[in-house]
Amino acid sequence: MNRHGNRRADLTGGLRGRVVLLWSVALGAVGLTQVRATDVFTPSHVAKVRGVVSAEISPDGKHIAYLLAVPRQPYEDENGSPWIELHMIDSDGTSRPFITGEVNVGSITWTPDGEGIAFLAKRGNDEHQALYVIPLRGGEATRVLSHDTGVGAYSFNGDGSRVAFLSKDEKPKDKEKLGKKGFNAEIFEEELRFTRVWIGTLNSDDEPKLLELDGNASELHWSPTTDKLAVALAPTPLIDDHYMKRKVRVVDIKSGEIVARIENPGKLGQVAWSPDGKHLAMVLAGDLNDPSPGRLMVAPASDGPLQDILPNYKGHVTGVAWQDDETVMFVGDEGVWTTLGEIRFDGSARKTHIPAGKHVFRGLRLSKDGHTGVMIGSSPTHATELFVMRHGDSGPRRLTDSNPWMKDMRFAGQEPITYQARDGLDIEGILIHPLDEQPGQRYPLIVAVHGGPEAHHSNGWMTSYSGPGQVAAAEGYAVFYPNYRASTGRGVEFSKLDHGDPAGKEFDDLVDGVDHLVSMGLVDRDRVGVTGGSYGGYATAWCSTYYSERFAAGVMFVGLSDLIAKVGTTDIPNEMTLVHWRKHLWDDWELFLNRSPIRYVQKAKTPLLILHGKDDTRVHPSQSMELYRNLKTIGQTPVRLVWYPGEGHGNRKAGARYDYNLRMMRWFNHYLKGKGGDPPPHKLDYGFDEEDEEEDG
Repeated sequence: MNRHGNRRADLTGGLRGRVVLLWSVALGAVGLTQVRATDVFTPSHVAKVRGVVSAEISPDGKHIAYLLAVPRQPYEDENGSPWIELHMIDSDGTSRPFITGEVNVGSITWTPDGEGIAFLAKRGNDEHQALYVIPLRGGEATRVLSHDTGVGAYSFNGDGSRVAFLSKDEKPKDKEKLGKKGFNAEIFEEELRFTRVWIGTLNSDDEPKLLELDGNASELHWSPTTDKLAVALAPTPLIDDHYMKRKVRVVDIKSGEIVARIENPGKLGQVAWSPDGKHLAMVLAGDLNDPSPGRLMVAPASDGPLQDILPNYKGHVTGVAWQDDETVMFVGDEGVWTTLGEIRFDGSARKTHIPAGKHVFRGLRLSKDGHTGVMIGSSPTHATELFVMRHGDSGPRRLTDSNPWMKDMRFAGQEPITYQARDGLDIEGILIHPLDEQPGQRYPLIVAVHGGPEAHHSNGWMTSYSGPGQVAAAEGYAVFYPNYRASTGRGVEFSKLDHGDPAGKEFDDLVDGVDHLVSMGLVDRDRVGVTGGSYGGYATAWCSTYYSERFAAGVMFVGLSDLIAKVGTTDIPNEMTLVHWRKHLWDDWELFLNRSPIRYVQKAKTPLLILHGKDDTRVHPSQSMELYRNLKTIGQTPVRLVWYPGEGHGNRKAGARYDYNLRMMRWFNHYLKGKGGDPPPHKLDYGFDEEDEEEDG
């Protein structure tokens, strides 16, 4: 039998059998497709965790379409990112698989009449991604729109006969021809392909119409009542402009003219039309220097000023949906929790439906009457699942169980904690206790630092390929996830507390958190490790050099080591300047040098494992090479550098994720629980028999 036979794509929309995934247990003891009873997490379990990634509720509120990420199995499946399947579930919990198997479904939405689910995919003989619709009642999906360079984000008009969509410019024909002759020079940041807005008619041979708009389009929303589009435009396709310079424009489709310009001051988040088409609700940054869009603002669609309808909110809004013409529902991150509230578009009559302290949610979607909502939520004992809440319900109800095998797992205790930093500021975080913790015993600790720093940890599912979580707890570690100053979830002021002070008080907060856990009697001060990716990788490098005497092991992922070089090698120089450093390199060379971990390599005594995607454009791989080369040359602490070919700013493929998780845990086990000394062997035991596999082949 073909080893991929059980992952055949089922594109009929019917009930022709679900894919059953088998999971293995003891790492290194059995193959990844064998089954054996177990009750604690290992890296092989992490490699199998499914999760709901997006959901859309039907206009009548009776059905919910959702996308499920199904990881490919290392060594068994062809390597790659998770498969993305389409499922449909009724609000009473009855579920049907629609498009499953080896598929990649994206950007789902309901057709305006509620009779079909639209999605993007590349199927059959498609050369590019196209728009499909599959009937609610089941049956084969039909391609309703294609385009020469593919279909990107899209939005239907009111009756579903037309669709606005995004598509990139074609590659120049002469460039392709010259390339075949060996003339393949690349002109950096000058040969840009813009994304344009097109208007197409569904199921028609008519050519789509191009809207002549200046700039690069990244988002669009058709008005519910008129032929107008809300479009997000940036000056260029460069990611720095996408972050810092996107503006919302309201465009008349017939004339192609811009009829309203909404001058959002900084970063742009979600955009949503009111049902009557008169207003736009937007999640925005409060100003140009605000690190994260989290302010809830409303503007008239006919031109007019933005109004912050939640001024001085001590949290971050992450999602919005209009309940009716005058009422906006919103999800907000508040500390380590999320809340669900409503407010009138003029800023009055605010109500809270789900208070902080119980749930972690995102992705709010409402039925047309506004009485039923769906969200994606997680908890300390389950990954992302689908939840529904109807008008009058006391709380949300879970609809899906994507990992039923987790009911047999033992979970270590997880709780939010608060401690005081050395300057008196209250800092929050999440603590996972060691599994089978014994009173009075001290344990090794892993500090897991989030990136951004405009991000935060919530009290939900904490275990991933790069997050030690329940795997480390099962091996006898305490795991601490600090929301250091500059984290989101506590308002704009808190998120700006690191400005002009990189690696200053923000990383002192990490050490103060360790001291707090030591004072609790939980942690062994001499067995503390640190890990993180991106800005969390920067923190790891800092703790392994400047604070080396405090950390016995480090695992750094796509992290910063040299801020001077970072300025000239990143794809987001303006974003870093405007919302973090607040200075240019040439304004303060000493600051950039003194807050670079390579400045302190001679202090380093922390064994450091460095991992990096070779195709990373956000944090150039040279950042890891610099730190590795200097530590290796000095030779006073163990160091290892691992490249991941084909990966960028974070690992996407199953093999690289599984490899990462194994290497991270082995490094910590060796230096926090084992004999230490020289690094462990560079070759890994992945837990399957390679020789037998070669013979089978």
